Amino acid sequence: MTYVSLFPAKGNDQKMKKKLTITVDAELIPRAKRYARSRRVSLSSLIEQSLRDMAGEDAPSFSSRWRGSFQAANRDGSRYGKLARKYL
Repeated sequence: MTYVSLFPAKGNDQKMKKKLTITVDAELIPRAKRYARSRRVSLSSLIEQSLRDMAGEDAPSFSSRWRGSFQAANRDGSRYGKLARKYL
């Protein structure tokens, strides 16, 4: 295995980047570098984009996905009264 470091740098969006050390199979590094080079991007940016895709950076949060999807319970109903007595 070989250690790969992503060095601190400022990208085009001016966000500060941090160094990250990862452990990868030694045979994978040359293949990953060729893949990145064939797409005209750095290995660091390729890894960063993959992490962003996996982390779902642009995905809405759980609460925002469900906000407004539920209706308040009908507190006048007999079912609500039974459940309230049992659990409250």
